[in-house]
Amino acid sequence: MGALTLGLIAALSWGVHDTCARFVTQKVGVFPSLFPVLATGCLMTVGLAVFFDGGMVSSHSALFAILSGLAIGVTGISFFKALSIGPVRLVAPVVASFPILSVGWAVLNGQSVSALQWVAVIVIVGGVGFVALMSDDDETAAPVGPALIWSGLAAVGFATSFALGQVAMTQGTELSAIATARFGAVAIVGVLALIQRAPVLPDRSKLPVLMFMGVLDATAIGAVMLAGTLAYPEFASVAASTFGVLTIILAAVFLKEGVAPRQWFGIVAVFAAIGYLALVRPL
Repeated sequence: MGALTLGLIAALSWGVHDTCARFVTQKVGVFPSLFPVLATGCLMTVGLAVFFDGGMVSSHSALFAILSGLAIGVTGISFFKALSIGPVRLVAPVVASFPILSVGWAVLNGQSVSALQWVAVIVIVGGVGFVALMSDDDETAAPVGPALIWSGLAAVGFATSFALGQVAMTQGTELSAIATARFGAVAIVGVLALIQRAPVLPDRSKLPVLMFMGVLDATAIGAVMLAGTLAYPEFASVAASTFGVLTIILAAVFLKEGVAPRQWFGIVAVFAAIGYLALVRPL
């Protein structure tokens, strides 16, 4: 299984996650939505780590995993905050730009990325943004400045958390590294909620959906982190960034939400570019 495949698994998991989020997050709030999601993912990965590899992780791997988890927690807050104050068509293109940072970081670390691969990455990021911008979202009164700032922080956070997580995976046992990162994410969100005296538990009727979202989120982040053990792990981040496009497709299939003809242009461009990367770097 290659890095692109793991990225697509992450994108599908986040696509389903975001489809579920349409029902709960705007009504529940940032911390009561995010904390149960992260806590569920933490419990799941800790259980798997203990069962399969004894939960052992080297100190070096644990350090990078915890740092990745802290970045994941801050990223989640930034992303949820951006969505709570800005329309998807504004937030999604900015957040989806994080693969450019991931690939850029790989280049700085000596990874070879051709000009055509850069073009494919830019087409994917641009295509995701185009699909979001062409949505039927009519929210225009949102505070643009704060939404852009939170979205930018989320983009940087995604790239940072994935880079640190992939380093952790190369230094230690995979499941234990993922579990350690999830623990760090829960801890930082819990501390920030405590500082702000914000509640972290939603109404019990919302917990089943949020717990399901937690399993999906842990699967997605775990898949991108696992790519750190493979060649060209940065392309997992590129493929994972298509979750916004998959959300729109899933909403069209299961929620009967329409997809504008102009959006299909962006969707086709995104997956054509992924197909090119798959041909150049095996899935």
